[in-house]
Amino acid sequence: MTTIDKQTTVSTATAARLEQALRAVMEGEVAFDDYSRHLFSRDASMYAITPLGVAFPRHAADVAAAVRVAAELRVPIVARGAGTSLAGQTVGPGLVLDLSRHMNRLIVDAYSRTALVEAGVVQDQLNRAAAAHGLMFGPDTSTSNRATIGGMIGNNSAGSGSLTYGMTIDHVRALDVVLADGSQVRLDAVDEAELRHRAAADTLEGRIYRELPRLVAENDDAIRAGMPLFWRRAGGYRLDRLAGAGKGTPWDLAKFVVGAEGTLVIVTHALVDLVPKPTHTVYAVGHFDDTHSAIAATTDALACDPYQVELMDRTILALSRQRLEYAELGSILVGDPGALLFVSFAGPDKTALIAKIAALEALWRQHGHGYHTLRAIEPAEQRALLKVRKSSLGLLMAAGEGTRRPLAFVEDTAVDPAHLPEYTRRFQRILDAHQLEAGFYGHCSVGCLHIRPFVDLTDPAQVTRMRAVAEAVKDLVTEYGGVNSSEHGDGLARSEFNREIFGDELYETMRKVKRLFDPHGIMNPGKIVDAPPMTDNLRDRDALPPAPPLTTTLDFEVVGGMRGAADRCMNIGLCRKAGPGVMCPSYIATREEEHATRGRANALVKALSQPDPHAALGDERLHEILDLCLMCKACKSECPMSVDMASLKAEALAHHHEIHGTPWRSRLFGAIRTLNRIGSATAPLSNAPGRSRLLRRLLDRGLGVTAARPLPEFQRANLIRWFSRRDATGLPAPLGTVNWLADSFTTFTEPRIGQAAIELLERAGWRVELAGGGCCGRSSMSKGLLEDARDKATALVESLTTTTVPGSPIVGCEPSCVFMLRDEHTALLPESSGAREVAGRVRQVEELLVEAIDAERLRLRADSPFAGRRIVFHGHCHQKAEVGTAATMALLRRIPGAVVEEIDAGCCGMAGSFGFESEHYETSLAVGADRLFPALAAESPDTVVAATGVSCRQQIFHGAGRTAWHPVELVREALVE
Repeated sequence: MTTIDKQTTVSTATAARLEQALRAVMEGEVAFDDYSRHLFSRDASMYAITPLGVAFPRHAADVAAAVRVAAELRVPIVARGAGTSLAGQTVGPGLVLDLSRHMNRLIVDAYSRTALVEAGVVQDQLNRAAAAHGLMFGPDTSTSNRATIGGMIGNNSAGSGSLTYGMTIDHVRALDVVLADGSQVRLDAVDEAELRHRAAADTLEGRIYRELPRLVAENDDAIRAGMPLFWRRAGGYRLDRLAGAGKGTPWDLAKFVVGAEGTLVIVTHALVDLVPKPTHTVYAVGHFDDTHSAIAATTDALACDPYQVELMDRTILALSRQRLEYAELGSILVGDPGALLFVSFAGPDKTALIAKIAALEALWRQHGHGYHTLRAIEPAEQRALLKVRKSSLGLLMAAGEGTRRPLAFVEDTAVDPAHLPEYTRRFQRILDAHQLEAGFYGHCSVGCLHIRPFVDLTDPAQVTRMRAVAEAVKDLVTEYGGVNSSEHGDGLARSEFNREIFGDELYETMRKVKRLFDPHGIMNPGKIVDAPPMTDNLRDRDALPPAPPLTTTLDFEVVGGMRGAADRCMNIGLCRKAGPGVMCPSYIATREEEHATRGRANALVKALSQPDPHAALGDERLHEILDLCLMCKACKSECPMSVDMASLKAEALAHHHEIHGTPWRSRLFGAIRTLNRIGSATAPLSNAPGRSRLLRRLLDRGLGVTAARPLPEFQRANLIRWFSRRDATGLPAPLGTVNWLADSFTTFTEPRIGQAAIELLERAGWRVELAGGGCCGRSSMSKGLLEDARDKATALVESLTTTTVPGSPIVGCEPSCVFMLRDEHTALLPESSGAREVAGRVRQVEELLVEAIDAERLRLRADSPFAGRRIVFHGHCHQKAEVGTAATMALLRRIPGAVVEEIDAGCCGMAGSFGFESEHYETSLAVGADRLFPALAAESPDTVVAATGVSCRQQIFHGAGRTAWHPVELVREALVE
């Protein structure tokens, strides 16, 4: 038996004992399957280490029990929140504790301006609760919509507001923690008497309180000499916070362990201070020709007492212009800036803040900085700016191609802002010398720029080059008296250099601290002290074998094949966000990593790396991970990397069907057009099963179609019959021909919508032809029936290219079908020029109607039923992903007197057949209950609800008890006859 074989056997035996012991003592879940271990082998860094297993504690007692088991078995333990760490802090061997799934309770005390939070509370979650009292948590990270407070404490996070509020360490009042022996203790500021009392205990806690003061006193000179002077630091152990303790100064271990990255303690609860939320915030956005010009203007900005000063370079600006999600920014910028400087001012007096902007503009003009300054005073004016600024990391990650990615290894240095211009120029020279390009953004106000060079980790020469750059930058930042880790921590990327940074004496003191808190070295080993080389455990080089060949139906070649499409995910975790947007509905409902886009992408990477990826795609555990994907396509637009999980799931389902056979329910839903056509032809008899409890129970048991949800009503007078019987002769058509896509749903169940739209188009001056000859293939694709979807796409494309007027627009009312022509048809038929030609002709019916209203070809009544009434609109997920909802909102706002607002409610949860499937019914309602149902419940009965998607209207009726109308119906109702 080889050494490797022996090690594997030992690990397998240990894992089995660990799993058994954890199941016996924990209330939370435990996962030791290969896929769960793989999902937690990565964070947002360039590293990957597969753990023995993962546990999901429900409370502090679970954490303590898990640590006791790990200590007994000498198994390393890694505490993890959202897994957004950029330096590899949350990957490691042994046991991963995911504190984010369950430990997310909090209490806000407005009187004391504090909050008691569990470690898994997300920063924005805390801020929403605090905002009700005019408060907020001071540190403001760009990942605030998914970063946990526990993770922020582990890293000593800061963010854009650190000039005003400092770092996380400055807001921690007390911590409940679990020590390395599994004991639970409270860490807070204590006086000398309490220090002596705690030191008297014959426990690990007592030993820490006895020996740590002596260790600090004996090494006082080394601490004072070795700690970098610059205040904004997140590296090493914060012995400087203890160096002055005693003689009236409290001894505060709570602040000491902030930034320790889980290597000393595991935080379960935190008592944190809150700060008043600024009444007003205004922005001056300076436009500069290049990055160095923007950095040079920072000094003037700091002279005006700003709230924050943030940099964004041309790289990120160019990327934002390419994305629908961020395109609004480009429309308000002047010229083509090489860099922007975001300078904000906050306070209670808006007039005084605007005066500060004027003073800054005067200084910049006086010193020749920049060519334009954009003022953003009101929140509506700031929205596009802030959206892009907070997404800088994700946008930069999207600039990578294949295995060449912008990597975080020198992205967290900081120097005194006075040195920043010269420091940055020398930094750039280091990059140039090693022929590396990088994007620049970050916090100029505190001298911290996030510079991420593009490196291909599969190329040994580039790995060598990366290390050389890391060493050169480490020396450069030391020369300027700065810090190597300013808010992202040390992790696996920078811990190796800590001996050089802090000096031998202070570094050895830190090693003694580690041994004092963690005698057996089980607490997140290899971080801060005793670290492996920074080039060990690299994700792309060490964790991924070459991709085996795989034949796919969909075309993924543009992104390096199917595995390349999945491996675009860089784990920054935006799919775990809570709040605005759509992505990722099933994660919001379950809070489980495997049900986020990131989890599914990583699971697919594992399957597609197997020797036989086709067989791996048939794995039932993989199928379980993919199962709750609603195929909403939000990830295609909201994920910075545009990971298209809907297409990936469809392809994976096709392989699963090849191996295991296609379920009858999938065949049924895949043939929805045929089913609906027959249902319409036989109505009203065909509607009887939907009203029969017995038949609904049989459908539930036999096919898995839930009896809890109403079925659509088939209409005998369907759209095709209406269109063929109506008299359209004599209608003028100066605009030419438009082709109406008679989709499989509204054609046979809600024909009134198509009728309304066609009548509007004809009144606007179009000749309408009905393109109702076949199904677009959406339903087949959603069930993984890709060959059937391709056949349907081929037939429809042929019909549209041979029977319609060349170049004439193709429109419809069901977004999932209309945008199937624009997107999936080209993936199903990559060689088809016809598919590309059809895709180019697709337009939204709302666009044509808005043009007609503005040209007064359609006139709407001022006394329409909607005058003075409120209309709330819920957009279809595919519409949001492909083109956004601007055209629909514009159409609704053309209705005279109506007050129109779009609901930011994410996905409705229905997702076509998903909400009809018995095993998915509860998840479907849970997704809707996140934001959509409460938003509708808050509306008055007089409010009109509009929705473009047939599934959305079904879900709104069933889950919220409201009738939703298609926008074209409302416009038709308001039309002057």
